[in-house]
Amino acid sequence: MANGEGKKKVVLAYSGGLDTSCLIYWLQDQGYDVVTMIANLGQPTDRSDIAGIAEKATRLGAVASYAVDVRDEFCDVAVVDAIAANGMYENKYPLLSALSRPIIAKHLVEIAQKEGCEAIAHGCTGKGNDQVRFELECKALDPSIKVLGPVRSWELTTRSSEIEFCAAHGIQVDATKKSPYSVDENVWGRAIECGLLEDPWNRPPADTWQMTVDPADAPDEPCEVVIGFEAGKPVSVDGTKMSVLQIVQHLNEVAGANGFGRIDMLEDRLVGLKSRECYEQPAALSIIKAHQALETMCLPGDVLAAKLDLEHAWARTVYDGLWYSPLKEAYDAFFASTQKTVSGEVRLCYYKGSCTVNGIRSPHSIYDHGLATYDEGDTFDRTAAEGFMQLFGLPNYVWASKNGSKE
Repeated sequence: MANGEGKKKVVLAYSGGLDTSCLIYWLQDQGYDVVTMIANLGQPTDRSDIAGIAEKATRLGAVASYAVDVRDEFCDVAVVDAIAANGMYENKYPLLSALSRPIIAKHLVEIAQKEGCEAIAHGCTGKGNDQVRFELECKALDPSIKVLGPVRSWELTTRSSEIEFCAAHGIQVDATKKSPYSVDENVWGRAIECGLLEDPWNRPPADTWQMTVDPADAPDEPCEVVIGFEAGKPVSVDGTKMSVLQIVQHLNEVAGANGFGRIDMLEDRLVGLKSRECYEQPAALSIIKAHQALETMCLPGDVLAAKLDLEHAWARTVYDGLWYSPLKEAYDAFFASTQKTVSGEVRLCYYKGSCTVNGIRSPHSIYDHGLATYDEGDTFDRTAAEGFMQLFGLPNYVWASKNGSKE
């Protein structure tokens, strides 16, 4: 759909970073009027000036610039779903960028429809996962809209060439040739890649980390917090009721101040390559650790075992950009059923980069002290064990009697 002046319109997922700053100029050269959208996802560091970044897009020539505050929506929808699923990709890091893309895509589609844009554009590379997420999730919400990924095919083939392009056009960006990190962040944490990190043997430089102190410099005394959950959702810290957003923000500060929340890993990307990634997720790791501990008290063993398999499948599905899919919806229905009794409190102890669970309690606990104790008050019927052995071992006994050693 063209605008009143006969030019095409496109809405650009804008971050104010290197790729998308170049893209405003590039899309204009392709004959588009550019509308930009940046989402306030609770970015924890100096990228939190969402209004200023949106204003920068206007200065660069955007015909309209949206700054959308989705912090509570992100936490109440994406983060809560991820907590119920204990959403850890490859059992190593809490999904981060993959959680924000569905929320961003939803608002991009809404703005595209409002502004009469014929296309949505993103700044994802051909090597990354986000190209898949943006395109699949936007198309799932509006199959008729075009999705453009210019970074995959334009002439600016390296970050250095993009930096030179910005310098030539007077575009101010944070990246430099000396420190060319690519950073994605929201209230759930930070993802850092590129530069020196591309060599897995290199130690992450000190400036990689912004949310956590060096564990060696963390306080010498342990720090304890108690996280309260209702039906699988975090609702309080140390007895004080808070929104999910407030809880995540608070735990980022507490855990980060104690040096907890750093991840350095090789990750298997959807496109088939391995990538060295650093993640900084103090609150995310804390909440998932606490939630997993509470589930062990509130859910039967067979449910936990089945849930673990589906957790890994859920994480892969979301990582692959299938948030708006029947499969993800079905997984969520299973997890929602399991969370009905996952209420209670978990005590965490932070100390110089570590986080341990040292207390769990729940009104729905299926831990029975009388059954578990070896002391007075034991209610377990020990006499039933002999018959249990006979029946439980029966298949093995029969097999051994027929196929055992003939010597």
